[in-house]
Amino acid sequence: MLNEELLTYLLTFTTWDIVLLAVAGALWCYLMYYAIRYLGAVSRRKRTKPAAQDAEAKPLPGVSVVVCARNEGEHLEAYLQSLLSQDYPEYEVIVVNDGSQDDTRDVLDRYCHQYDRLHTTFVPAGARVISTKKLGLTLAAKSARYDYLLLTDADCRPESNQWIREMMAPFAQAGIEVVLGYGGYFYEPGMVNRLTRYQTLYSGLQYMGAALCGHPYMGVGRNLAYSKSLFFRSGGFSDTMHLRSGDDDLFVNKVATAKNTAVVTSRESITWSESKHTWHDWLVQRRRHLSVSPAYRWQTKLWLAVEPVVRGLWYISLILMGVFAHPITWAAALLLAIVRGITLAVVINRGAHTLGERRFNPWRLWWYDLSMPVLTLSLMNGQGQKNPTW
Repeated sequence: MLNEELLTYLLTFTTWDIVLLAVAGALWCYLMYYAIRYLGAVSRRKRTKPAAQDAEAKPLPGVSVVVCARNEGEHLEAYLQSLLSQDYPEYEVIVVNDGSQDDTRDVLDRYCHQYDRLHTTFVPAGARVISTKKLGLTLAAKSARYDYLLLTDADCRPESNQWIREMMAPFAQAGIEVVLGYGGYFYEPGMVNRLTRYQTLYSGLQYMGAALCGHPYMGVGRNLAYSKSLFFRSGGFSDTMHLRSGDDDLFVNKVATAKNTAVVTSRESITWSESKHTWHDWLVQRRRHLSVSPAYRWQTKLWLAVEPVVRGLWYISLILMGVFAHPITWAAALLLAIVRGITLAVVINRGAHTLGERRFNPWRLWWYDLSMPVLTLSLMNGQGQKNPTW
């Protein structure tokens, strides 16, 4: 009798159980589709031979490597040499001194005497613009002798001396005017570094995966290339000079299309930077990155908003199923959560391997997956309280 009652109970679903299971299943399907299609696109991509080993590669064009530097004397001392010793036939390095008060000028003067390919310019003192970095990049573009611009930061070090060659190889294809690369952060012990590397990796898999699927929407100034003619033809930063940030992602959001954009994922194409060391600095950096998101195209904003909203609803549905629903329903929810967790760990860590990053502990990935949308939302709500500078 007891067994019959138990069986009857287990097979009796209420409308509430059915609705919860249906909603959770639909949300789960979208999240699985998003992870596999977009986040997994980088690791699914067929690996190509390094540009230096491609015997059929077309002659590579000249390129101007552009670096903006404000009080970056220490980083220029450490990393400028890696830009000046690239294995590439025709290039120059332009460093824009953006009102530095440290020894940046002395470091640049010393390197200029050693390397003919190094050139410098500067942002005029007292320039009455909100974003002196965008002004500096514009000045560099005007002074560049080549029709391709390759951007990086003063605190960046290329993975190898093949970096320029790898980033320039896609321009040999007809119609390519924008090339997106990956800019990671050096590994260091500590939670701030882990969170920085996870957020950078997730963002990289997201924007590179979207571009590989035909929907480019952003790039990062640590590793980004485009043609000078495209820059001036599109008006450069004329429509975003009122914003402190956005010299990389907003410009790509404006000009990149499925036909004119390429993605480079080879190890030799990656650049590495120093991450922030304190929570305060990390929050300021993260808030600055998010501050320009309202200026994205509406299609991009909608696409970027859907996934975190669905993810939040997914976790809410799991909680409701675990607390209020039928035992079989929450058992199904647990199974869905496990499958998604395993899938996410595989996708993220395969992407990490492809891009030369360290793998992440699956438990940490689950925590980041749960907490990052909440943290991002709180930062976006509070971004008006602080306006970080360049």
